[in-house]
Amino acid sequence: MSQNARPIAVSNWLFAVAALVFLMVVVGGITRLTESGLSITEWRPITGALPPLSAAAWEDAFALYKATPEYQQINRGMSLSEFKFIFFWEWFHRLLGRVIGLAFALPLAWFAVKRQIPSGYGWRLTLLLLLGGLQGVIGWWMVVSGLSLRTDVSHFRLAIHLMTALFILGLLVWTALDLRTGQRARLRRGPAVILVVLTIQILFGAWTAGLNAGLAASDWPLMNGRFFPEVAVTAQTLAYDPFLIHWVHRWWAWVTVAALVVLARMVRHKDRKSSIAVHSAFGIQILLGIATVMTGVNIVLAVLHQAVGALVVASAAWAVHSAGRQ
Repeated sequence: MSQNARPIAVSNWLFAVAALVFLMVVVGGITRLTESGLSITEWRPITGALPPLSAAAWEDAFALYKATPEYQQINRGMSLSEFKFIFFWEWFHRLLGRVIGLAFALPLAWFAVKRQIPSGYGWRLTLLLLLGGLQGVIGWWMVVSGLSLRTDVSHFRLAIHLMTALFILGLLVWTALDLRTGQRARLRRGPAVILVVLTIQILFGAWTAGLNAGLAASDWPLMNGRFFPEVAVTAQTLAYDPFLIHWVHRWWAWVTVAALVVLARMVRHKDRKSSIAVHSAFGIQILLGIATVMTGVNIVLAVLHQAVGALVVASAAWAVHSAGRQ
């Protein structure tokens, strides 16, 4: 390791960026739940950092939104003040993305110039920077899907956008822990299978959000008074039917819980704190999921559900890292 290397400082910076990514996931959830994502119809990475600053500019932005299917079929008659509300959340979501980009790129450049990045980590930090840029492109690709023929974004693209954000979050936590512990953990087979189980749950959660499938039923544990969906399970229905997607998300959650219990027990002697974090995160998440369903997708509970979902990912990354250390 270089004499100038500062692994703890780099680790602290990565944890700070991870906190910003967590905030980004929360704001993204609010943006989705308030149906704000299509309010900005242009992608201007530089000039778009500023919102409209005059009455004429606001009218121009509103006119662009009025040309979308979402306005014409769902929000026709919306007032300018109502438009400003949804515009704010999408603008803030994009602004936060820019802030994260700067919060990563500028310190990375500083650490690199000062030769303070420990050997072997430069490529990983560069990959994280590129992933962040890719996430911005994915976000716009998602928005485009709802600007011409649809009244909302593609739930497939929404899932890719959310899962990329959570992958970046997990990779930030993993890299920060590598630097802090001085050990490069390995991804072992058992924990890797657990991450696959968790990924499936996140995928169906994203589809549930994208299709508003949480509204398919407001009772629990049954759904509209029955246990099994009255729909044939095919590749088509599994990807598009809101009731079936909600049902899978609801019950695969228990498979995920079982997997996370195994993960927590796997590391309870090596790293008790990560074990406690996993148990706490999924326990709260289950309660929030049930409450979200039974309140007809109350927006506060739904946002908390997405926020704690990100914490489940972060705590799982922590525990899998612990399992992979010597």
